[in-house]
Amino acid sequence: MERYLDHFMNFLAVERGLARNTLDAYGRDLSRYIESLDRQGVKEADGISPAMVLRFIAELKEAGLGARSRARALVALRTFHKFLLAEKLATINPTALVAAPKSVAPLPSTLSPRDVETLLASPQGKNLLDGRDRAMLEILYATGLRVSELVGLRLIDLQLDVGYLIAFGKRSKQRIVPLGEVAVAALCSYLGGARPRLDKTGGSPFVFLNRSGAGLTRQGFWKMIKRRARQAGITRNITPHTLRHSFATHLLENGADLRSVQAMLGHADISTTQIYTHVTRERLRQMHQQHHPRG
Repeated sequence: MERYLDHFMNFLAVERGLARNTLDAYGRDLSRYIESLDRQGVKEADGISPAMVLRFIAELKEAGLGARSRARALVALRTFHKFLLAEKLATINPTALVAAPKSVAPLPSTLSPRDVETLLASPQGKNLLDGRDRAMLEILYATGLRVSELVGLRLIDLQLDVGYLIAFGKRSKQRIVPLGEVAVAALCSYLGGARPRLDKTGGSPFVFLNRSGAGLTRQGFWKMIKRRARQAGITRNITPHTLRHSFATHLLENGADLRSVQAMLGHADISTTQIYTHVTRERLRQMHQQHHPRG
């Protein structure tokens, strides 16, 4: 088996041209695999059964490897055994029916309503950027936009007289998102005050501008929200997606239906939106443990 592994690694390096880091990962996973087979008394490729592959994956789990690392190892095993078949060094593929370990997606990070209020109130000053930042934070929480959608907003995308905006999401898919009175007021204040002074050429199509009068970048907004979180005394890590997650979670906690939240977030598949129902259930469980006498 070690001779086969050397042959395979040479194939990956010469024929496939894989990067050094990728080759190292394949080598580590397959060396551990062959060691496991040795312990099981297997010396030939056709002596490997699906049960032996599963046992190796179980050993990786016992060693503390997460689902993603185990899935990566299984990819290496599958590629190795396909190579053995193609080279006529084996007649069976014991990995063919072995399913990849499922990776449990982490629950989205959200803010409490109180922390959201504190964050939205952080731009208290009177300068141009304070007005802009207030409007951006209010809109992000009111709509759940992705940061790319927020910084890409154009003046023609705003329909403030009826209280909504048009967002362009992934694959330029268009959707209508309601704003709410507070966000509309903050945006109108910015459009009537700070923005005309930031728009040095008077012709930018973008809603949110930087000091130079150009459209604000995603990186610029990331830096801004982290700075405002520090000003608000929020010590945990905050990203633009934290407000998007908070938007969805707070809607569901207050009775919104899943389909409506899906439409506002621009999710193509409702299964993506369903992660927020897990967040609300987890919060209920924590509240029960914290406050119930027998929690």
